[in-house]
Amino acid sequence: MLLVLSEEQRGHLGCLPPLGAAAVGELGRLAVELLRRGAAPRACETAARKLNTGVDTIQHGVEGLMYLLTESSKLMISEIDFQDSIRVLGFSEELNKLLLQLYLDNRKEIRSILSELAPKLPSYHSLEWRLDVQLASRSLRQQIKPAVTMKLHLNQNEDQTAQVLQTDPSTLVHLIQQLEQALGEMKTNHCRRIARNMK
Repeated sequence: MLLVLSEEQRGHLGCLPPLGAAAVGELGRLAVELLRRGAAPRACETAARKLNTGVDTIQHGVEGLMYLLTESSKLMISEIDFQDSIRVLGFSEELNKLLLQLYLDNRKEIRSILSELAPKLPSYHSLEWRLDVQLASRSLRQQIKPAVTMKLHLNQNEDQTAQVLQTDPSTLVHLIQQLEQALGEMKTNHCRRIARNMK
């Protein structure tokens, strides 16, 4: 799977060749450091002074490298696909090898950083349900009004929460049909291919 770079990202990465291999290695280290700790404008200013270059050039180079490394790590691109993805940029062979080594050295760490940044969604723990039927009221002596009450227990960040839901049987049947349809779509080849590439 090849990584597709937009014109803006190509422009950001286009400032790397004039800087030289040593400077690109420094920018790669800075990009990984910024992924770990977050934005640090002073780090870019320090690198710009050290490399005798403009701050904008350093920022664009770091942003381009961060995008290249995070997207490649997220998709777990193979070495060959990574090389083919950056070959379209027209860099020298030495710079391509340096970028490949930077990717291979840091992809596991970048994946762990990205997994920590992902939102923690609640997970299912258990479900209690009850069927209530109202057979009559003061104004209507003969009526049947069913209702399904559910208590959904969820785990979130080691805490357990409960949500109480109530619906009529026809809405519940419709909801079940929609969920079964969604599960059926997950079995199609297209969805399997997308899910495989997201891992």
